[in-house]
Amino acid sequence: MDFYSFYTGFCFDAYKFLGAHYSPVNTVFRTFAPNAAGINLLYNGREIPMQRICDGNFYETTVEKANVGETYEYRIYHADGGYTDHCDPYGFQSEMPPQHKSVICDLGKYSFGDDKWLENRSVCADMPLNIYEMHLGSWRRKADGGLYSYSEIAEPLISYLKEAGYNYVEFMPICEYPCDESWGYQNTGFFAPTSRYGNPDDLMRLIDNLHQNNIGVILDFVPVHFAVDEFALARYDGGALYEYPHNAVGVSEWGSYNFMHSRGEARSFLQSSANYWLSEFHFDGLRMDAVSRIIYWQGDKNRGVNGNAVDFIKVMNKGLKERNKNCILIAEDSTDYRGVTLPVDMGGLGFDYKWDMGFMHDTLEYFQTQPDLRPQHYHKLTFSMMYFGNEKYLLPFSHDEVVHGKATILQKMNGQYENKFPQARAMYLYVAVHPGKKLNFMGNEFGQLREWDEKREQDWDLRKYPSHDGFFRFMSDLNKIYLSHSALFERDYYNGGFSWLDCHRESQCVYAVKRESKSETLIAVFNFSDKKQEYILPLSNTRAKILINTDWNIYGGTAEPEAKHLRFAENGIALDLAPFSGLLIESDRKDEN
Repeated sequence: MDFYSFYTGFCFDAYKFLGAHYSPVNTVFRTFAPNAAGINLLYNGREIPMQRICDGNFYETTVEKANVGETYEYRIYHADGGYTDHCDPYGFQSEMPPQHKSVICDLGKYSFGDDKWLENRSVCADMPLNIYEMHLGSWRRKADGGLYSYSEIAEPLISYLKEAGYNYVEFMPICEYPCDESWGYQNTGFFAPTSRYGNPDDLMRLIDNLHQNNIGVILDFVPVHFAVDEFALARYDGGALYEYPHNAVGVSEWGSYNFMHSRGEARSFLQSSANYWLSEFHFDGLRMDAVSRIIYWQGDKNRGVNGNAVDFIKVMNKGLKERNKNCILIAEDSTDYRGVTLPVDMGGLGFDYKWDMGFMHDTLEYFQTQPDLRPQHYHKLTFSMMYFGNEKYLLPFSHDEVVHGKATILQKMNGQYENKFPQARAMYLYVAVHPGKKLNFMGNEFGQLREWDEKREQDWDLRKYPSHDGFFRFMSDLNKIYLSHSALFERDYYNGGFSWLDCHRESQCVYAVKRESKSETLIAVFNFSDKKQEYILPLSNTRAKILINTDWNIYGGTAEPEAKHLRFAENGIALDLAPFSGLLIESDRKDEN
């Protein structure tokens, strides 16, 4: 490790020096604790003194013939004679919560077989990116309620993702955390995959298997704050090492401690953690949580920009890009701060994508509105294209929208149970044809009706009911159309890829959209009213055909899917639009050489 880069905040591999580095002969333990009066390693019932090394801010000891799977922690003595026992900040494995000691592991043992995937992967700017966001512990459970391991979940997850039409999966945070209710957003182990689902090898095997099935993997990463548990990072060496010394800026709205991003050692810690997951575990990208709290002090624009934290994220993103070919960096950010997805060299923050929270809120609010009032809110659905060119946006319907009394996506649709399904089908078609990459949280794809609970698996029995099974079939068919039709992704962020054909039928709540790529043109027409309407699409191309109709009876609608032919009128194509419906039409497909 380069110590100058560590102290100045430019280190990305501190984990290769710090932590417990196993070998069958000698296992070396090192930790950074400049304020400590002394440190002993607690191992196998022994208390082993650690020696100051380097500049005196680091401690080291060696244990002969230590065994993989054995636990350890550091007893850190304070200037007043007291001490606190801590897990290893750079520990690669942890005990099962609520236990918290670090575990010795052989990190380099697993051999990946995904070279072809890594060589060919892309940030997907002109390719499809359809992300299935999931919480590993509540996707499926064993018959006895137990958790599947990383290895055990691989086969059913891969099969399901292929069936449902997702080409990427995003895991909610899996850095070790003590409290299930935090969903992983209050970390204690930034280098240790949570032991709830197994060991590091198990996670590597899961990612390897996903890659070998052409499915990318994104990790939800938390660079803003950490858990307050005294056994972890909090006042690690007796002082404020990773956090701010004052609560005014040091404590987050979630009650956790904020990282002090102006401190080089804290920056190097986070950068090394991010790089660790990408390089050692082969994650394809990171979705970074709460970026607004990096941009502005406490996430409050009125407090001003946190210049040190902004500088940190620029250095980290640029460094990750340089070290990990075509890794994807995604910002969860609801602010209007400009340049989030500009490269760092052009003055931006260096993310590839930014969540479009405005799109998500406006779209869901529109579909929560009763149909007779929708004409007044017609342009909630057109507004997003007024600012879409500002950033490279990703369209999320995430876990945050199906908890805490917000209702599930299907429940949010206006009206009674039977009217929710056609509206949700039409809404998801609108999302598919809108520019921007896609993210959908587990359960949304089959019309989950119960808010997400991290303690329970998804309500898979709903698939037994025709309405839900038809909805899943629709979502699967729509996802596969998205993945296979270049007009829906190739020009997401370029002029000419999207245009409104009709966005001024306020009283009818009818919209028409065109998406184009080098090889094809697709047209979508929507009727978001509760009345059947006839619409003339000014298109004379007799090769046109319907790719998908949200009202087909195989999805729970009323139309026969065999009727894919179009009815041509004198001035175009005459479409009979069912209430709450949408059509996707392939109007032209050029020969591809």
